[in-house]
Amino acid sequence: MSDARESARKEGLTAQYIVATSDGSAVTLPEETVEAFRRQLRGSLLTPEDEAFESATRLWNGMVEKSPALVVQPTGTVDVVTAVNFAREHDLSLSVKGGGHNIAGTALTDGGLTLDMSGLCGVFVDPTARTATVQPGCLLGDVDRETQLYGLATALGFVSETGVAGLTLGGGFGYLSRRFGWTVDNLLEAEVVTADGRVRRVNREENADLFWAVRGAGANLGVVTSFTYRLHEVGPTVYGGLIAWPADRADEVLSAYREITAGAPRELTLFLVLRRAPPAPFAPEEWHGKRICAMAVCYSGDLDDVDEMFAPIRALGTPVIDQLRARPYAELQSSLDATQPKGNHYYWKTEFAAELSDEFLSTLRELAAECPIPGAQLVVAHIGGSLNDRDADDGAVGNRDARFVYGAAGMWPPDEPNEEQFKRWVRGAWQRLRPFSTGGNYVNFQTADDGDERIRATYGDNFDRLVEVKTTYDPENVFRSNRNVRPRGR
Repeated sequence: MSDARESARKEGLTAQYIVATSDGSAVTLPEETVEAFRRQLRGSLLTPEDEAFESATRLWNGMVEKSPALVVQPTGTVDVVTAVNFAREHDLSLSVKGGGHNIAGTALTDGGLTLDMSGLCGVFVDPTARTATVQPGCLLGDVDRETQLYGLATALGFVSETGVAGLTLGGGFGYLSRRFGWTVDNLLEAEVVTADGRVRRVNREENADLFWAVRGAGANLGVVTSFTYRLHEVGPTVYGGLIAWPADRADEVLSAYREITAGAPRELTLFLVLRRAPPAPFAPEEWHGKRICAMAVCYSGDLDDVDEMFAPIRALGTPVIDQLRARPYAELQSSLDATQPKGNHYYWKTEFAAELSDEFLSTLRELAAECPIPGAQLVVAHIGGSLNDRDADDGAVGNRDARFVYGAAGMWPPDEPNEEQFKRWVRGAWQRLRPFSTGGNYVNFQTADDGDERIRATYGDNFDRLVEVKTTYDPENVFRSNRNVRPRGR
């Protein structure tokens, strides 16, 4: 109990907790109700008066300003069940925080009850079966570190401090997606606590409808307390890193990027980045703040073929930054971490594309030259390959026609006076780039101001089926602190 509440108790006062309900209104919970809830938990129950509260509610995107009234830090599935039941019975707004890396800040619910899963961070690898069972508080780096002990990996993201749970539940993509598909294409099984407090094992045979929905819209369906992934032989040494050229060579670099990605084997992944060189150790000081065209590269194939694979990139001539080398896969997975520091303000708008037309590349180049935001990036990520081999309805994630992810990614410090101007520029850049979209977009890159039409576009033809599954398992929309797919009638 906090000092303030203990003092109130000694003075004979009745403490109360004002907590947000599911519809955004407030309800007052007597202290005895909250204390009874606390006694049911093995893990911690925090309030804003507790010292650990700040770290439990800190998010990557400093633009998000939310503060829950209560935070549960579960030690296991029973605590999760207890918290879900408590939230449902008292009609409280409920959210789930894994790594806290979601740009829209859906991990926190303002004034409500947040489940902080960060204490559940075990990774259990079966090298014989080539599987890994992962708890929801893990970051990508936690998983890569354990699986790489056996020269194995699954298709995760490309910033090691991202939470595994949020990445997976939205679909997930990274350097290995060209070889192995969306992250959810590698999800074999999950344990889910649904809105009724039941613990369900989901896979292609058991609770198959829920498993289908979890793979791409999982935050809408419950709290996942474990993920089991298929692993593949990767590394432990791969070849890659960042390579960049001056922005005045943009036409040449963009043309080469399109040509290379059109014929690249699936072991080779290239992300195109147009930005100003950051003030980072890997960038020569004389290039700090100057516009560059860069490629973030990962080659996970036979290292004897490196010279052949990279010949088209090397043919572009002398770069201003060249980090390409053989390195541990886990190291490459964390090589971009410093470019996305926690606490900055992030504002992105992205789409999926099936191809890179002349007009698209021209528009991208013009936007990069005009961009007024020092830390912004125009990005194109090549993901085409394995994910295109599957049927459109293989998992709620859909978007099987996507071969690239692209968009404008704004970033600036918390005290930036031009924040509103910068946000307007990102939105304007997005509008100029939208005509080249497949019509779909990545739910994990949606911002808090994106409307319902963006959510529907994420799932396309899978949306109506997703609504039916949501209606079955969460008819009261208990899990709504997310990019929400509402059940029928809500």
